[in-house]
Amino acid sequence: MTAVTWIAGVMLVLAALLAVMRALRRGSLADRAVALDLAVVVALNGLALRAATAGDDAAVDLLLVFGLVGFITVVTVARFIERRGN
Repeated sequence: MTAVTWIAGVMLVLAALLAVMRALRRGSLADRAVALDLAVVVALNGLALRAATAGDDAAVDLLLVFGLVGFITVVTVARFIERRGN
């Protein structure tokens, strides 16, 4: 299980780096919002990986809270972009 955990962790770190690099590049607000949403999802997956490997119950509670906050953030940004227009 340790090898699988390390491989998953490395893949999550690479995904987070690529998402942050995409958010820092010039582009539309929607592109940056999607990149930052991906970074939040990767962070949630990292927390889930930790919860699964360590058996930490507190991490599951944090997953729920951060998942809800991330969802509300994405909906808010999407509504802002929709009302703002191109």
